[in-house]
Amino acid sequence: MARGVRIPTFGQPAANLVEAPIAITATPAAYYLRMELMDKPGALAKVAKSLGDAGVSIDRMRQYSHNDPTAPVLIVTHKTNRTELDTALKNLTKTDMVAHAPVAIRIEEL
Repeated sequence: MARGVRIPTFGQPAANLVEAPIAITATPAAYYLRMELMDKPGALAKVAKSLGDAGVSIDRMRQYSHNDPTAPVLIVTHKTNRTELDTALKNLTKTDMVAHAPVAIRIEEL
């Protein structure tokens, strides 16, 4: 400063700075969930409870006919953040109703 040298606060002129993108986990979105549930009474109730306890709302759900001891279930959620969804899926895998780890795919709006 005494020599008259001025270094920009951020190491470059403020006009050259670009806004950092928002983390994908912070942006709410709907999710497509696919899972194999044990074909036992109360399995869907445990899924709904796990999602609801984490603050995740179900938009649509579909269970296909099957001949196996497990039932394929597809769920589309309302918009939620990834942190809440991860909490719900973590709690869901702790139950004895899920045969395999659920698959979650983010639904992007174009």
